[in-house]
Amino acid sequence: MTQKIKPGFVLLDLDGTLIDSVPDLAYCVDEMMKQLDMPVRGENAVRDWVGNGVERLVRRALINAVDGEPDEALFEKAYPIFLALYKDNTSKRSCVYDGVKQGIEWMLANGYRLSCVTNKAEAFTIPLLKDKGLFDYFEFIVSGDTCEQKKPHPMPLLHAAKLMNVSPENALMLGDSKSDVKAARAAGFHIFCMTYGYNHGEDIRDYEPDVVMDSMVELANYLEAK
Repeated sequence: MTQKIKPGFVLLDLDGTLIDSVPDLAYCVDEMMKQLDMPVRGENAVRDWVGNGVERLVRRALINAVDGEPDEALFEKAYPIFLALYKDNTSKRSCVYDGVKQGIEWMLANGYRLSCVTNKAEAFTIPLLKDKGLFDYFEFIVSGDTCEQKKPHPMPLLHAAKLMNVSPENALMLGDSKSDVKAARAAGFHIFCMTYGYNHGEDIRDYEPDVVMDSMVELANYLEAK
């Protein structure tokens, strides 16, 4: 991509794009597994499982795989344990990626309007953004339980575009996973992706986003300044 664009607004993913939340999620997964008298999974495994909401994460942890389903009775026992743990461990170990605040502040300084979209439930999203000093950057937060569908469905992105009063073809999604690419393509958004996020162990370049970046400080190379 050589020509710079000037979208009417930019919609940013949360986990794997703004914040590395895996350390907290992995802690909660392993503590849950201990309470179930099952083997712990470790941070490396959890890093390949996140991105589709905590319910999906718990299911993956129980079967120790990305695809498949656990025994439903086991899931019904495990899920409340995880939720209780995550409520108290939403942001203790998580950190904002290098370059994120610089990239956001560059966009705001150049007149870009920003909102956040995530598959994480609102009860966890808002405290995490506030604890990490990112909440006030965004006009709207679209969480995993805001709409009937989550990414990769386009509904959350189209909902955000409606809230921002911007047509989807004049909007940019900034994410890290194939779910972000699929949602953006289906919604008609431009899509930039970060190399450092969570994509189930796959190279995000394989999903052909418009731009791939190692850091949000690179946004100035692709977006028009004032």
